[in-house]
Amino acid sequence: MSAGKLLSLAKRKPFIPAPVMKKNKGFHAVRLGFNRRAVIASASVTRRKNVFHSLAEIDITEPRQRMKDYFDQTGTKLSMTAYIVACLSKVIRDHPRLNAFITGNRFVFLDDITISVLIERDLLGEKVPEPIAIAATQNKSLLDIQAEIREAQTIQDEKLGSLTGSRWFSLIPGFLMKTFVRLADKNIYMARRYGKLSVTSVGMFSREPVWFIPHGSATVLLTVGSISEKAVLVNEHFESRKHLCITASFDHDVVDGAPAARFINQLAETIQNGMLIPLP
Repeated sequence: MSAGKLLSLAKRKPFIPAPVMKKNKGFHAVRLGFNRRAVIASASVTRRKNVFHSLAEIDITEPRQRMKDYFDQTGTKLSMTAYIVACLSKVIRDHPRLNAFITGNRFVFLDDITISVLIERDLLGEKVPEPIAIAATQNKSLLDIQAEIREAQTIQDEKLGSLTGSRWFSLIPGFLMKTFVRLADKNIYMARRYGKLSVTSVGMFSREPVWFIPHGSATVLLTVGSISEKAVLVNEHFESRKHLCITASFDHDVVDGAPAARFINQLAETIQNGMLIPLP
């Protein structure tokens, strides 16, 4: 189906879910809203991708201390999510093949490093993850990246897509949702706009060591889990240190295991040393 046909169908009046109540039946039911149907369509398409995952624990004691020192000196709290995005951007520069995707019989390598970050929003009483695209992160500092994320979090709008100027997305008929997701996954314009790298921090609210195995269309998807405390042997003495649970997911069509392992090693070192955190 052509893009023009999709846009024509997208102009139709959007479906507005209405509750379906069953009284005195021992239950009640509510029709699926657009946001949930979009998630289902995305999961249905992306589960067919050839993806492999790497689970890691990364010592973040040093960067957390640097963040605390920065806060003590400036009064500005630094975001761990923004820090992970900055580290990913730096490491990707040395692994440009990961900033790519396949469409048809071609490898497409993106010039800019654009990273999508999932933000949880409250839309019509429903918690919905929505991505924002941090464009050209190779030219931005940690503070620049954090400012964009903070600005997006303050936007008050009840329409999905308002963070990225894609409100038309909610006009796509339900029966075309999977088709749209498949086409968008291989579309160069969409890749340039939203990138093929993604970060989500859904697990940072957990108190126990937790990793998540995500789904997504990114070539590299970092899913940030919880922060746990572990006793580690340092200079013949045990020290209590903070560790971040993180899952790195890779599109196996684009990258193999050995390059992915080298990427993970460099990413872990970059996160651990905290050097991207500015001096107060």
